[in-house]
Amino acid sequence: MLEIKNITKKYKTGDFTQTALDNVSIKFRKNEFVSILGKSGSGKTTLLNIISGLDHYDSGDLIINGKTTKKFKDKDWDSYRNNSIGFIFQSYNLIPHISVLKNVELGLTLSGVSKKVKQKKSLEALKRVGLLNHINKKPNQLSGGEKQRVAIARALANDPDIILADEPTGALDTKTSIQIMELIKEISKDKLVIMVTHNPEIAQKYSTRIIELSDGKIQSDTAPYNEQDTTNTYTFKKTAMSFLTAISLSFENIKTKKGRTILTAFASSIGIIGISIILSLSNGFDKQIDSFEQDTLSSFPIIISKETAVIDKDSLTQLATINKQETKKVIYSYDRQTESILHTNKIDNNYIEYVENIKKDNYDAITYIKTTNFNLLINNKINTSSTFNMQSLPLNLDTLDNYINTNYELLSGKLPTKKEEILLYVDSKNRLDTNLISAIGLEEKDEYNYNDFLNIEFKIVNNDDYYLKYNDIYTINNDIDSISKKDLLKIKIVGIVKAKEDNAMARMEEVGYISSNGGILYPSELQDYVIEQNKTSKIVTDQKKVNYNILTKQEFTTKEEKENFLGYLADDSIPYAIYIYPKDFDSKDNILKYLDDYNQDLSDDDKIVYTDMAKTIVDMSSGIMDAITYVLIAFSAVSLVVSGIMIGIIIYISVLERTKEIGILRSLGARKKDITRVFNAETFIIGLSSGILGIVIAYLSLFPINKLLLNLTELENVAKMSPLHVVLMIAIAILVTSIGGFIPSKMASRKDPVEALRTE
Repeated sequence: MLEIKNITKKYKTGDFTQTALDNVSIKFRKNEFVSILGKSGSGKTTLLNIISGLDHYDSGDLIINGKTTKKFKDKDWDSYRNNSIGFIFQSYNLIPHISVLKNVELGLTLSGVSKKVKQKKSLEALKRVGLLNHINKKPNQLSGGEKQRVAIARALANDPDIILADEPTGALDTKTSIQIMELIKEISKDKLVIMVTHNPEIAQKYSTRIIELSDGKIQSDTAPYNEQDTTNTYTFKKTAMSFLTAISLSFENIKTKKGRTILTAFASSIGIIGISIILSLSNGFDKQIDSFEQDTLSSFPIIISKETAVIDKDSLTQLATINKQETKKVIYSYDRQTESILHTNKIDNNYIEYVENIKKDNYDAITYIKTTNFNLLINNKINTSSTFNMQSLPLNLDTLDNYINTNYELLSGKLPTKKEEILLYVDSKNRLDTNLISAIGLEEKDEYNYNDFLNIEFKIVNNDDYYLKYNDIYTINNDIDSISKKDLLKIKIVGIVKAKEDNAMARMEEVGYISSNGGILYPSELQDYVIEQNKTSKIVTDQKKVNYNILTKQEFTTKEEKENFLGYLADDSIPYAIYIYPKDFDSKDNILKYLDDYNQDLSDDDKIVYTDMAKTIVDMSSGIMDAITYVLIAFSAVSLVVSGIMIGIIIYISVLERTKEIGILRSLGARKKDITRVFNAETFIIGLSSGILGIVIAYLSLFPINKLLLNLTELENVAKMSPLHVVLMIAIAILVTSIGGFIPSKMASRKDPVEALRTE
């Protein structure tokens, strides 16, 4: 059944090598009571450890039912100990913080049997040793003899093939020793019992075979066994400890250290408390902001523009919090085509009619913004105003100053005071599109001074000066010299502006609603003047009579195209932009749904993209609030790191305290990963406790915090804890403690089981 074949085991300490076993060979019968005698240092305990698989031989072989163990891995030795070996130790080696019944069940637990079977076998083993009335007691409530009986019951519960007893009566009185030896002798009738003892009298009285060791060699064997076993049929079931079992073991251990556990959980919860309060405040302020914005921003329009920026929330947050590059007092050139994020809306009469069918109780007003082209003469070349990205300011000169000062920063020059004065508009990085710079007539370079643009003059060419009629055909007057000599209206760049960084409306204009790439801003009076001059011109009078382009004889693709290129607007012309003013946020939602319905089944190019100004500003302010929250959380997270380190120290101390328990579990067949799991379970319990404790303390803290905020801000119940944040914080607490306890848990699994069992 069991054969030790030419086994040698040496221990090396520094330069000194000690031979514990020297070429030892022994065969054992299936059931006999073998006593191994010898002085201290003779090798008998080493032999017992090798038979158990707790220690491994240097050479030779341990053969079980004809099966060699030379290729056994750690998991094979663990399963061998659990299936085939039962230990009876001199010092009992019971786990003190669990009951007698649970101590006996441990080996069966590792075998993976059901709870019902485990309990039945354990109770039978305890009944056999006469302890059925003590199953709920802890080991420290038992006498020495009773503890040893528990150890015997544990060894028998899993019905192993071999019982190994290491000085089983060494710590007992004479009367109790006799009782224990009679019990072991009874067991040997159907099992192989191998006992190590210093007492030759006990060996001679109870054992059927005595082997004497000296200096690692066999000196005598009273009943040698030489039959050959060729069955080679040894199999065993793999051991496994469930995480629930590991939690149960760790929980029982933690209960013996309640004070330390509570203090540890509280210290670990400090970071959770801080972050939970911050998230509660952020959550509450977000709701307050939403409520405030619904009250104050409901009048902000929904804008449907010919060109609109397509921007998601992340982009808006970036715009709101971006750390702009340091700009000198210069203007930079760049190619807008490489950074364009504009979508062109195909607004036509059908869409205008669709918009006008919005339920009237959902809006206060719908405003149509119209624009027209100018013919601009600069540097002996005529361009249309679209080349310069010209935009009309929404107010007249009487109220323009306040609007500009509120939304824009004046970089250089002054503000317009008459229709002939215009502004150069640059983006947030002081950039202008290269096409615009070229149209102005400046040489291409990377940087320009403000003075390069200030006082540049344009001349507005009227239709009657720009278009010449020959018979019934109009052509463009290419005689620039004769045109320039006429009495033309001169307009001049008097100031350079850009959107204020902290103004939400202006920032939105920056990304597409006025000009995202820089351009010219002019007073509304200038547009009125141009339209008034052009609508009575000869070419406009004749153009109204026909539906084709009076210059090219080609059909117009749109009515807007027909009107704008001649610099006049008809009453029914297609607007450049539509502003819809909802009555309230609920009405706004209804309008948005209505507008979205129009886009159903349309391609991306054909969809009409709108801008919800109120939502845009809400998203920006929410993004800023989120950024502040993240910064505060980052500071609070420092305490979580400290908690993780502290947990690592606590678990390391627990590993030192439970070293013997590690040895006991390994002797019962627990794998290294099972030992890791035990201590991971302990960190899980501490993490769960700290998370729950942190949430409770944070929740209770919200009451005085809300009272303080009410006194300071008159805002009621600002801080509100979200259920999602509760779950998240508990998960983070468990994660942090698990990370902190990872290294100590791994250290525990690597402890030598033989050394661990010797720990007191």
